[in-house]
Amino acid sequence: LSQQGVSKKDFEGFRNLFHRFLQVKGPSVEWAKINRPPEDSIQPFDKIKAKGLPDNIADSLNKLVVVKLNGGLGTSMGCKGPKSLISVRNENTFLDLTVQQIEHLNKTYNADVPLVLMNSFNTDEDTKKILQKYTHHGVKIHTFNQSRYPRINKESLLPVAKDMAMTGENADVWYPPDLYILNHLVSQPNGKRCEFIMEVTDKTRADVKGGTLIQYDGKLRLLEIAQVPKAHVDEFKSVTKFKIFNTNNLWISLSAIKRLQEQNAMDMEIIVNPKTINGGLNVIQLETAVGAAIKCFDNALGINVPRSRFLPVKTTSDLLLVMSNLYSLEAGSLTMSERREFPTTPHVKLGSSFTKVQEYLTRFESIPDMLELDHLTVSGDVTFGKQVSLKGTVIIIANHGDRIDIPAGSMLENKIVSGNLRILDH
Repeated sequence: LSQQGVSKKDFEGFRNLFHRFLQVKGPSVEWAKINRPPEDSIQPFDKIKAKGLPDNIADSLNKLVVVKLNGGLGTSMGCKGPKSLISVRNENTFLDLTVQQIEHLNKTYNADVPLVLMNSFNTDEDTKKILQKYTHHGVKIHTFNQSRYPRINKESLLPVAKDMAMTGENADVWYPPDLYILNHLVSQPNGKRCEFIMEVTDKTRADVKGGTLIQYDGKLRLLEIAQVPKAHVDEFKSVTKFKIFNTNNLWISLSAIKRLQEQNAMDMEIIVNPKTINGGLNVIQLETAVGAAIKCFDNALGINVPRSRFLPVKTTSDLLLVMSNLYSLEAGSLTMSERREFPTTPHVKLGSSFTKVQEYLTRFESIPDMLELDHLTVSGDVTFGKQVSLKGTVIIIANHGDRIDIPAGSMLENKIVSGNLRILDH
């Protein structure tokens, strides 16, 4: 499409969204009508895996297209470009890992799974420049741009932008397609075919804000925290009532998408996301979550996958985990190291001195050994020398104005370090 055509298409889409936003009165869900999903609507992954794999797995793979959200900038981690281009392991970026995963699938099974990157106007140019390096990687890569919709002034409900000029989040370590889930999808008889699968996983305390699956008006539906009335937010966050959350790994039938698009029946709840932009102006973004489309599809299903299939990287604390020896890298996939004795992920909280990737990298001469770590809290001006080893619970707090240098080769096990510790070069 020409630039004019794209703008026109975006305008149509936004107009429909805005009209719906103006018509909706009150919360989009009535709390009393929310039920836990029925037992059989969320299948344990082990049950799906038990079916095994057929001999002709390539036939299934050739029906698969992998779409990756690639619209986010690394702004929350102080980066200017697309988040997918942040280095994770030995100069490998998130995008490198994704390409390696799919390349490995294609080579192993002699298949032709393409990768489609859903860019935004923020990431399109930088991503296209990078794609040249993958020309001989055995993966066909396509890109398309998400719609570009205006933010709206919270008071006047008018768009903030005065013209179409473009000047002026959220990467996951992506996991490879799961062959067992794919086989489950394609081996069903046509009439009973599941059109939408959402991979969910058990909540931990760190995931209390994640969207969850509910039963509502007899259908599976995604419930996001933004849709929950204030009085019920604590209930929504409880690990007992809503035990699972959406990992945003979704399997969706392309023919079903086509059918729903043609019928104009892709009805997703509008999420009103309030933000404050430059100069303190309050705006709202009208958003729809792709997982919310689950209610539009036939025979939708949740599959409760092991947490190891879900490894979000939204902060440098998450980045430290995936860069460390806790994870082994093989064919683009990160898996918990076999040398770690228990499968749980350590809880890492790095303070504000580590928020930006550039600063975070200067504070570690090398990434510490974290195989036996349970909990790490770091606050203030702290640096780590080479080959530091962290075990058990380690808390390092440099008071305001003080600095702590953890010496090269140190081993900290169940230690609290505070105050001022400078290692001077002699």
